[in-house]
Amino acid sequence: MRIRKDKDFISIFDEATGQYIRSGTFQDGKETAQDPFMASFPELLDVGVMGHCIHGKSGLCLKAGVECYQDGLHAGAPNMALEDFREIVRQCIGNTYQIALGGCGDPDQHEHFPEILELCRRAGIVPNFTTSGLGMTLELARLCKEYCGAVAVSWYRSPYTLKAIDCLLRAGVRTNIHYVVSKGTIDEAVTRLREDSFPAGVNAIVFLLHKPVGLGSQRQVLRADDPKVKEFLSLACAGGHRYKIGFDSCTIPGLVAQSSEIDMDSVDTCEGGRWSAYITADMKMLPCSFDNQQQRWAVDLRNHTIQEAWDSPVFEEFREHFRRSCPECEYRQACMGGCPICPEIVLCDKHTA
Repeated sequence: MRIRKDKDFISIFDEATGQYIRSGTFQDGKETAQDPFMASFPELLDVGVMGHCIHGKSGLCLKAGVECYQDGLHAGAPNMALEDFREIVRQCIGNTYQIALGGCGDPDQHEHFPEILELCRRAGIVPNFTTSGLGMTLELARLCKEYCGAVAVSWYRSPYTLKAIDCLLRAGVRTNIHYVVSKGTIDEAVTRLREDSFPAGVNAIVFLLHKPVGLGSQRQVLRADDPKVKEFLSLACAGGHRYKIGFDSCTIPGLVAQSSEIDMDSVDTCEGGRWSAYITADMKMLPCSFDNQQQRWAVDLRNHTIQEAWDSPVFEEFREHFRRSCPECEYRQACMGGCPICPEIVLCDKHTA
């Protein structure tokens, strides 16, 4: 159990369960009902250790109907050097609870994957990651059991998807499924939720909105007025499933605007630039990985520390979106106007940037 005192709040993280608790802000020594806006250092870092993707190069993402926002089909950069990762971890000791391994490929295929996991745990940081499952083996799954808090398998509708889930479950790993919801995949999501037909034994199904970034096309973007969206959200929030249901923060505007079943205390708005950040394989720090292509808010960690990037005018500019969006909305504290990088995916017809 780790307890961290920030400038005006306290947070608690249980490494064993992944449970996270954050207090309200403190004023004159007393806790208020006001949620803190940000941490003084990222509590979660999404580290893109992969510069290229075997799965993406093969075209299997597109074959499965998933348009990768990291553009794994064309990405060809080197993977992050182990020494660079070591330096990131060094700067995070005592401040960061979790590192989500990612980038333009499957982190479990990194040439230094075991060392990366060990570096995290030795520093008191819990590593997690998402994989296509293409290269997953029982040996890798056992390594995940030893070091990782959880592992997510992207839903690619293939034998290797099911094999990877089976390997992880057999090794005793807390296993989630990441399901990208788009115009092309929402019908299957509705059917599987109605029939409860996702693989048995998984911890959670986490639904991620399709983003028009990288290979992601505009034609697959869901609209707030699509009746299928309301049906999907209603089924997902209805309860009674064999597994937990989760959503990425981009879905929150749709949840609060269109689902009467949602518990407002259970949703977390976008944490990019406020509680979390992304680091590319070549050491650029961004508020969010969705900015990986254009890098409008990038800070070069070859020339700056993580703390300097976090405190930079570039990151402050990004945070301004959350401070000013939808000022009259009763739900603004829950969604803060949605995604500043892809405003077209905000599933709320009342959205004002």
